[in-house]
Amino acid sequence: MTITRRLIVSVTLCAAVHSAGAFTFPVSSVRAPSFEKTKMSTRTGTKMGSSQGGQEAVEKPFGTWDSPITSKSITAGSIGIGSLQVRGNELFWIEARPQEGGRSTLCKYDPTAENKSERNAVEVTPTENSVRTTVHEYGGAGLMMGANPLDGEIFFSDFSTQNLLQLCSDGTTRQLASDDEKCRFADGVLVPSPSTDTETKAIYTVREDHSKEDQKEPQNTIVSIEESPDGVWGKTSTLQAEGNDFYASPRVSPNGKQLAYVTWNHPSMPWDSTFLQIRELDNELHSSDSSTHEVVAGSDEDTSVLQPLWHPQTGDLYYISDQSGFYNIYRKGLSESILPMEHDFGGAAPGWILGEQGYDFLPDGRLISVYQKEGSSVMVIANVMNDGAATDIEEYGIEDGLPMQFGGIAGSTSNDLYFLGGGPAESTSVYKWNLDQRGAAEVLACSSSLSFSDDLISCPKQIEFPTTLGKAYGYYYAPRNDAFKCAETPPLLVKAHGGPTACTRTSFNPMIQYWTSRGFAILDVDYGGSTGYGREYRRRLRSSWGIVDVDDVCNGALYLAEKGEVDGDRLCIDGGSAGGYTTLAALAFRDVFKAGCSLYGIGDLTALAGDTHKFESRYLDGLVGRYPEDEQLYKDRSPIESVDTLSCPILLLQGEEDKVVPPNQARMMHEALLKKGIPTCLKIYDGEQHGFRQAKNIEDALDSELAFYGKVFGIEVPGAIDL
Repeated sequence: MTITRRLIVSVTLCAAVHSAGAFTFPVSSVRAPSFEKTKMSTRTGTKMGSSQGGQEAVEKPFGTWDSPITSKSITAGSIGIGSLQVRGNELFWIEARPQEGGRSTLCKYDPTAENKSERNAVEVTPTENSVRTTVHEYGGAGLMMGANPLDGEIFFSDFSTQNLLQLCSDGTTRQLASDDEKCRFADGVLVPSPSTDTETKAIYTVREDHSKEDQKEPQNTIVSIEESPDGVWGKTSTLQAEGNDFYASPRVSPNGKQLAYVTWNHPSMPWDSTFLQIRELDNELHSSDSSTHEVVAGSDEDTSVLQPLWHPQTGDLYYISDQSGFYNIYRKGLSESILPMEHDFGGAAPGWILGEQGYDFLPDGRLISVYQKEGSSVMVIANVMNDGAATDIEEYGIEDGLPMQFGGIAGSTSNDLYFLGGGPAESTSVYKWNLDQRGAAEVLACSSSLSFSDDLISCPKQIEFPTTLGKAYGYYYAPRNDAFKCAETPPLLVKAHGGPTACTRTSFNPMIQYWTSRGFAILDVDYGGSTGYGREYRRRLRSSWGIVDVDDVCNGALYLAEKGEVDGDRLCIDGGSAGGYTTLAALAFRDVFKAGCSLYGIGDLTALAGDTHKFESRYLDGLVGRYPEDEQLYKDRSPIESVDTLSCPILLLQGEEDKVVPPNQARMMHEALLKKGIPTCLKIYDGEQHGFRQAKNIEDALDSELAFYGKVFGIEVPGAIDL
């Protein structure tokens, strides 16, 4: 076996397609086969049968199959769509465009426009701007819109400068709070100004201040920016809430008298412990110090409270809380959930990015929300206009014409609902569904212009498997390409998601189909610590990162091998960020996998404890232990400290500008592997941050990983790139 032992690539390339958190990047539009929840059958997918117009499938080893789902097709034909908003009868969304360096731009749905795109939309924000904030580094909610967006009521963070800009009615931009130098803004709302009697506006937003060079960390606060009676926005901002480490979700009550917000302090993360607080706005003497503001929820300091929202008609304050053991919806003044369920509301990974909102209110006052059940999305609509729990609860799903996965719902006065949706074999699209007429949801815009035959698409099977703390979960994708067949068992690539407090989803993922259409099996694991299974499951990682997650990815792989689904001698693993750490830890502390790929992953926990951004700077306190008091524990859990137990090849892929997991992590791991004489390869990409966005880099990363496993397992990969 020959593997390049050292390769550092520094490249500056164009176009991006991958975006963390806010966007999903599918690639093809095909008919959706049914989703299966299963106890594993015998060797599913090992014999592919005939296809291609009746032609007999060709016998060919797994991993050597030719596939039209190439890395280039993944980036070339797709854009990201997110942040749906409806104003009047107009629908807006944000697109992240891979062929424009990953630039994010605001678009308006207008199928009658002469200059419309293939998605029947026109661009609203200037081409020189990218709508993206980097508050908390992960960003989110970089856009604010009023009732009349195209009349000067669009405000956004520009990625290159992080300035807060107003898009004027003539198409030009104007900077707000220009005196707030080196500040970032996010998660704001545009409301009538509570401080004047005129029809002026005000913005309430999270501000992250990086201007004080002598501070160890940036300062996070909530500020307001006022519009003057002559329409000029202020150059300075006014503090509204300060004194804690983090702030999110500033929301002004319908009467303009109260400001609700979420706040928390080190070492907690937002899914650990937060406070929901209220500041009175109609009292000029009221302090901006959060210690003087009313605490609505979270006073036990062991509850996650997120996503506050005022009811536009009753003025009641709603929020999600995990106090019951699941993220359920609550109303201020009631001790129990208004909609109690043993399911998590709030989205796929509440707390990771700003602006997440897992529920909303329809124009008629009813609540609308979404939760996940056995791999599918369920829409819930309920009457909350009474004093107690919700009534008249209705649920809708696939049988009602909705796609298998959906979220980000935006309502309208005509009972038309707009949302993002898709499925295991369907690209993420913008859908329209009428609540009165029901029927099949209408696709308004698709995130991909490409189309592949459905005999190439592998659909996931949800599995439960035994592990150290009971059961863990995952989605198994068998190899699928009906042009080929193989009587052997396939190699398995286990995927460890990031976070680690996040989860995987069954929406169409071209990065998975890239592998399955070539003859690899995939296991996408929701290891202990993942969201979507309740608080107890999510908290399995407390003080146990590098143990529970590693046990689960290993036990999932062994479970499939014991069932005869995959080749136990060809098990490999990859993961990005926290999933990269799980990958390296599994390779260092267990003898299950034969190779692995860490994408911007963590090899040295002690180095990360002192060299990461503010948002996650104390994350490891809960996952591992307090530092430096528990320094030995950090070393014991660091893969770089256990190189002596490593014996299999490792590929390292890293962004040069990553501030979440700095590139020194990959470099140190690479050097340690070289000294041990372990076959390894390191690629560092210029211009990339945490998660690759440039199209050619994404292509190179995928193709490099395939070529790497080809060398490790002796697979003759067609067209494999050189390492």
